[in-house]
Amino acid sequence: MVKKKIAFVTGGYSSEAQVSYRSAETIKANIDPDKYDHFTIDIRKDGWWYTMPDGSEISVDKNDFTIKPAGEKVVFDAVLIGIHGTPGEDGKLQGYFDMLGLPYTTCDASVSALTFNKRFTVGVAAFSGISVSRSLHFYKGDKIDAENIALQLNFPVFVKPANGGSSLGMSKVPDVAGIDAAMEKAFAEDDQVLVEEFIEGREFTVGVCRLGGAITTLPITEVITENYFFDYEAKYLGKSKEITPAEIGEEVAEKIRAEARKIYSVFNCRGVIRIDFIYNELAGKPFMLEINTVPGQSAASVVPQQVRAMGWNLRDFYSELIEAAFYK
Repeated sequence: MVKKKIAFVTGGYSSEAQVSYRSAETIKANIDPDKYDHFTIDIRKDGWWYTMPDGSEISVDKNDFTIKPAGEKVVFDAVLIGIHGTPGEDGKLQGYFDMLGLPYTTCDASVSALTFNKRFTVGVAAFSGISVSRSLHFYKGDKIDAENIALQLNFPVFVKPANGGSSLGMSKVPDVAGIDAAMEKAFAEDDQVLVEEFIEGREFTVGVCRLGGAITTLPITEVITENYFFDYEAKYLGKSKEITPAEIGEEVAEKIRAEARKIYSVFNCRGVIRIDFIYNELAGKPFMLEINTVPGQSAASVVPQQVRAMGWNLRDFYSELIEAAFYK
């Protein structure tokens, strides 16, 4: 059997690059060597690099996304994208690969770009009948009037960069006095900021993908944080508890699964995504928080937890994702 050549891309240009490298360890360890020859490509601001066995780096030819590790050109059959943040989660790389006619494992360029912006995501979701929190959107340079925000939204609120992930630059603000500092923190990460009403409830997150052509939800995880909210420290530094599968009744679980499948379909997603929800008991329904089109894949991350809870191993799961890239 001729093995397919897979480029696994990691790194990135944003502060989320370190999260990408954590995910890379899990992904590289679980790409099936009997099916694929994989080559790790580190995409950094100083260039796109493949590391040779002796530790030296050779650059990727961006004209056709090939490498020559031993003087012989390696042409890839597909790309496994593992970059959190730009340019792997916001559609930039996807557009480049589309122009080259090279299959890849994530949502397409337009969907990736749309869902990377939290404001645009909730706008499309709300238009489609998906429950979301009320919010306001600001651009860098806008006049920020904290009292006016208080007139339009109920506190507490979340202030977060509109583009980006891993809760970087995000704050939970209990009252109007904290708005200015929170906005400054968020604008340090992005030129757009979302201010969003807090929704009381339990936080759940669920992976969604296509398996055998059918939209499939992975087992649901409940997230319980020790911190004021599920921030970077809670996500990556052990300040939270993740219960997989979540200890919830079947009626609530099915509401979350049904909403997750609807979101995957409405946004025309591909590959594996992770959707975060708050389930509000009073309303009796889940509210979508955000869509992650390149979810974390470190050993402790939610999607690997859910894959294992489903009775799968990660090697078979990544093989499914790679093979699905060839059938759009």
